[in-house]
Amino acid sequence: MGKYIDNNLIKEENVIFETYYHWIIFCNLRAILTLFIAPVIDKYTDEFAITNKRVIIKTGLISRKTFEMNHSKIESINVEQGLLGRLLGYGTIRVVGSGGTKESFPKIQNPLEFRKKFQEMSN
Repeated sequence: MGKYIDNNLIKEENVIFETYYHWIIFCNLRAILTLFIAPVIDKYTDEFAITNKRVIIKTGLISRKTFEMNHSKIESINVEQGLLGRLLGYGTIRVVGSGGTKESFPKIQNPLEFRKKFQEMSN
């Protein structure tokens, strides 16, 4: 479990599912131009988790962006996968909150499992 998520769990909250970036983040121009340092930082600092109470996502090392939303405030989690994403097991998760909030997180490994775990917790 990631350090941010571990430090920000509330009373009686447990992590149900955690995922990370897929290795495909190393296969782009940004990775090559930064000598693969940027995707390594992303892989080890960004955290994606579903707990029994909320969805917690933290991105960034120096400039941190967090997304935390209770299950009751989330309308849906959508998954977008192209052909390569379906073959290799990665995709974009889009969290849609009640009130129109939409947050997208690309190149996540096991996005369908992420959505399934959320749906199991919401029922």
